[in-house]
Amino acid sequence: MSVTANGDDRGFRSEPDPENPGWFTWQLKDSTRFNSWMFPKLLVRGDPDGKARLRMFPEHRHTNLGNNIHGGTVMALIDIALFACARQLGIIEAGTAVTLDLSVQFIGAGKPDIPCDAVTELLKETRRLVFLRGVVEQGEGNLVAAFSGTIRKPTAPK
Repeated sequence: MSVTANGDDRGFRSEPDPENPGWFTWQLKDSTRFNSWMFPKLLVRGDPDGKARLRMFPEHRHTNLGNNIHGGTVMALIDIALFACARQLGIIEAGTAVTLDLSVQFIGAGKPDIPCDAVTELLKETRRLVFLRGVVEQGEGNLVAAFSGTIRKPTAPK
């Protein structure tokens, strides 16, 4: 059985990625759900500056007719990043947290041949809510989008 970095085995598989030292896999155990179908490989890590980073590897299916990463792909990456990065930062456990709001500003075109990172930072945490913001980037200096979002923490199991 695969578990998250802290031993949690609910719904997600997160383990060190042998091909990318310092990175962890971030996959749903159920490969028929949206995250796994949309992004067959996602990696997550904490950065030294206190932010967390979720990386996707664009494929042809992630592109639009202009051969850039489709805006819907970017928005899906961001939504997943809210949870993966909050988990990586030790704020929530994997599970049934939900997105309450998400704002995205598209800045530039994402290229399909370069890994794409959603870099996320915590703005504030309350008893039930987590406020985050970040950017989607490719390499140094290529900003694809900026975002901010709020997630509601999972309800404790009964």
